[in-house]
Amino acid sequence: MAANNILGAALNASHCASWRPRLLPRGIRRKHPANDRTGFKELLRMTSKDFDFLLEQVCMRDITTAVVERPTPSCFYPSIPKCETFKSLGFQYRMGTTTVSQIVLSSCEALYEVMKEDYLKTPTSEAAWRAIAADFFEKWQYPNCLGALDGKHIYIQPPGHSGSTFHNYKGRFSVVLMAVVDAHYRFVYVSVGAQGRLSDGGLFAHSDLRRAMEAGLLNVPPPEPLPNTDTVMPYMLVADDAFPLRTDLQKPFPYRQLDHDQRIYNYRLSRARRVVENAFGILANRLRVFRTTISLDPDKVVKITLASCVIHNFLRAHRSEPYMPPTLTDRETQGRTGHWAYRANSRQEAQGTFHDLANNRARNPTQRAKDLRDMMKEYFNSPEGQVPWQEHHI
Repeated sequence: MAANNILGAALNASHCASWRPRLLPRGIRRKHPANDRTGFKELLRMTSKDFDFLLEQVCMRDITTAVVERPTPSCFYPSIPKCETFKSLGFQYRMGTTTVSQIVLSSCEALYEVMKEDYLKTPTSEAAWRAIAADFFEKWQYPNCLGALDGKHIYIQPPGHSGSTFHNYKGRFSVVLMAVVDAHYRFVYVSVGAQGRLSDGGLFAHSDLRRAMEAGLLNVPPPEPLPNTDTVMPYMLVADDAFPLRTDLQKPFPYRQLDHDQRIYNYRLSRARRVVENAFGILANRLRVFRTTISLDPDKVVKITLASCVIHNFLRAHRSEPYMPPTLTDRETQGRTGHWAYRANSRQEAQGTFHDLANNRARNPTQRAKDLRDMMKEYFNSPEGQVPWQEHHI
């Protein structure tokens, strides 16, 4: 069974700190001692300080009774370069497969429960949303943007007696991860566990995010003028063509017979939207459990995914260079595509990782939503809203 890369730690709750040197298998301790900073970073994709913090978070909870009762503490800690199985980890640690499963899943649950308030909480104040929008405008030159929205398939083994419930359009079984990402590749909203048969649009239509947006529960700021203009525009999310066009959710013009101004708009929107693609790519390439079929029940996949998103946000917030070196992020001061965007668009690199959801084009957007998109199009083609390099990318 597949296990997450850096999620594990389960040890005697009252003695975890004193047993710190015994947490890794003998071979790993010998090759990567605590003072071997280079080896530690290569193995764990984080610094020893970051790991100690995560370990403390896990130790704050009574993780697994079966492990606590053992005479010696243990720790699940699979290697980064590949996705370990529970059976393989059990052999390394001289533990039963069931025990390893309990350790991994309990550790994931503990990390998520302890850290979600600080590292995976959807903003609920106007100030927090304005801060996200300001980052999008500064980094990606897209005004009044609350985040980039997208969904991906996480492949799983066929659950027993589930029929075609989790069967997706690619002929495989999956659960769906839908997320909103800020300008710095951090998840600000995550929903995971929906059946793979759903499209992007169908997933959004049944999501608690849509209900919260329509009920006004997110405290999104009121419409404000676009920079350097008197054109009032609501705050909105950006997404790809699979999502519905709404007044609070913008998507590209259909890629058919586009005129110049529409191509400019699509380019500018894609610059802001691709941060969510990059975030998924970083998550899958650093936590490689997502690069293969996860042989677990859907509810267990949900626990691993939520913990992964929390750790991703934690390491992004701490600007952990081992997790995401500067060379692996999009840096587009003059329209230059970063490394992660290239990998995400490579068919070969996409094998075994997240896959897009089915595109459901049955849409009936309101005239107001169309008018807002046209207003943004005019802004991006005006002297007040254009960027110097946009003509070279259409």
